[in-house]
Amino acid sequence: MKIKVLGPGCSFCKKLHEMTLNALAELDIAAEVEHVNDWKQILSYIPATPGLVINEKVKHYGKPLPSLERPAYLGGSGQPPIIMD
Repeated sequence: MKIKVLGPGCSFCKKLHEMTLNALAELDIAAEVEHVNDWKQILSYIPATPGLVINEKVKHYGKPLPSLERPAYLGGSGQPPIIMD
């Protein structure tokens, strides 16, 4: 699994990165996690940060991801992405 946390380094982006790492540890899932902070790369995926991309599919952007939704995304439950403007 390859995960990208998209954001320039603001507190919300850093928090999403931390939450992602914690969820992976909690679920015992191995994944490559990259924090992308280059605006050109970010905008190729999403119009607003923070963002979460899993295996090249946008799963979330625009607001911090609530902790209750985090395990469902990383565990591959098949739930649709939550897009918040």
